[in-house]
Amino acid sequence: MCGIVGYVGHQQAGPILLEGLKRLEYRGYDSAGVALLDGAEDLLVLKKTGSPDRVGALMRQHENAAHTGISHTRWATHGEVTDRNAHPHCSSDGKFAIVHNGVIENYQAIRRFLEGQGYSFVSETDSEALANLIAYHFAKEPEQPGKNRFTESVRKSLLHVDGTYGLAVVCIDRPGEIVGARKGSPLCVGIGQGENMIASDVAAFLNYTRRVVYLDDGQVVTLSPQDYSITTVYDESVAPVERQVEWNIEEADLGAFAHYMEKEIFEQPKALENAMRGRFSDDCSTAKFGGLNVEPRELRQIDRVVFLGQGTAYLACMVAEYFVERYARIPVEVEYSSEFRYRNAPLDKNTLVFVISQSGETLDSLEAMREAMRKGYRTLAITNTVGSTIARENDGGIYQHCGPEISVAATKSFTSQLVLCAMVALFLGRMRDLSYAEGRAISQALRHLPGHVTQVLNLAEHIQKLAAKYAHFEDMIFLGRQDMYPIALEGALKLKEITYIHAEGYQAAEMKHGPIALINERCPSIFLVPRGESLPKMLSNVQEVRARKGPVILITNAPESEVANDAAEDIIRLPDGGHEVLDPVLFTVPVQLFAYYVALARGLPVDKPRNLAKSVTVE
Repeated sequence: MCGIVGYVGHQQAGPILLEGLKRLEYRGYDSAGVALLDGAEDLLVLKKTGSPDRVGALMRQHENAAHTGISHTRWATHGEVTDRNAHPHCSSDGKFAIVHNGVIENYQAIRRFLEGQGYSFVSETDSEALANLIAYHFAKEPEQPGKNRFTESVRKSLLHVDGTYGLAVVCIDRPGEIVGARKGSPLCVGIGQGENMIASDVAAFLNYTRRVVYLDDGQVVTLSPQDYSITTVYDESVAPVERQVEWNIEEADLGAFAHYMEKEIFEQPKALENAMRGRFSDDCSTAKFGGLNVEPRELRQIDRVVFLGQGTAYLACMVAEYFVERYARIPVEVEYSSEFRYRNAPLDKNTLVFVISQSGETLDSLEAMREAMRKGYRTLAITNTVGSTIARENDGGIYQHCGPEISVAATKSFTSQLVLCAMVALFLGRMRDLSYAEGRAISQALRHLPGHVTQVLNLAEHIQKLAAKYAHFEDMIFLGRQDMYPIALEGALKLKEITYIHAEGYQAAEMKHGPIALINERCPSIFLVPRGESLPKMLSNVQEVRARKGPVILITNAPESEVANDAAEDIIRLPDGGHEVLDPVLFTVPVQLFAYYVALARGLPVDKPRNLAKSVTVE
């Protein structure tokens, strides 16, 4: 959610920090700030509600040659959105500045204790309590041979903290150092030449280095321009594992597109190709995955699969349920990650748990995965982020390889998740009773999917005209059956996220059980109507809505002979992919485009919708 960037090195820190914050804007923010520390024990803190550009304007009013600094974009949890509550926060003795992601659950008790020790507070945040706690331990901590007093004060403070944190701290007594730590909130170190960086996302420093160390929970790192060292909060030394970031910063640039969401929608053919590349057997009858770390014998013994996710990833899990039950004939349960670990669900010993998370850092999904592993269940993941916590901690998994997704609204990550879920179903099905011919039919259909998606993208101009026609409405309903139901939910979610229109997704047969009361001339309905056995029922539902003067947009891949041009006020005709396994992806793309163009028509900030964050790392 919030973004952290820290720099220590031979260059001027301010511009580097500001650039890093700009690259992390997609994570969501309501304020931003920097703390710059030069060699003269001068700590300059600048912070402001709004975008990092406002902090940049403040920086231009202050000449500062600091080579050490930390910065932050805030997504409010404790305290209102004000300049005072923005990060960085300073200790009341003026020695420390801190930027913090996460939630300190016992901050009130810490605050009461510190007020009794003479420390004062100016904000409503939990983070300021940690800044003063570090100052308290620093004042108590004597210099010890072989120990860094700054690091020790941070480490000892964290032993008293309940909750989650990703943090970076500077101290005026140690102007060439930054101390960082993580628990439940992502943090990584960028390793350069005569300079080092710390950030909540590698995108912040890819212009400077592609060498990275991902911190694990409970680790503390101390950075200087020439070196870095890692320990645990219990003072155990850690041997760091350096990794190379595979993607370039150019992949995160807009290019010729107006918004990242638009760019990422149109990148979907390539993203789907990358997700599938090298993952079909030589005879094209099944899928293959190199990182599952599960023997086929174990998989054949699986008699239940549980999929866990949040937000859009949860909707991918719902589609996976249809795929796995249809093609592999294995019972599937889908649960919100946030609910799974708080209920004592009776699961059979032969249960396989699959966690889906684009970022690999969604806290609810991470903790649900850990709960499943604690209980001894084989736990796999689908994630897009190499080096993420979920990717590192699970038993095995599948990388999406769809490249960086910057827009808050998930697009290419969702459709690549759908494809990988279809491939998992194919993989499990071929171990059971899915025939060779059926396996080849699914594989070949999936391999042609990117071309069909390109055809759907060619409908963008038509969809944009429809979006302009419907952009003034304040309520919309999305309707689908079977595996179109999760896509209806996804269409409603996208519309809510970026247009602020009240939208709901329903199973179409549920219309007569309540939602039909909402239908009137001011509430359009978007029907997802694939060819197949549900087509007549869906067309009947369309007529029920039209009879009550509800405007209808009908999205279908059925031929005109089955769905006439006058079946609805407006129709989006999709290519027939030739196999039902493709339908969830093909029907997703037009609802993405529709939401995008409605947001444009309403003049809204597409990539940075209000109140939302890309990666949700707090509960």
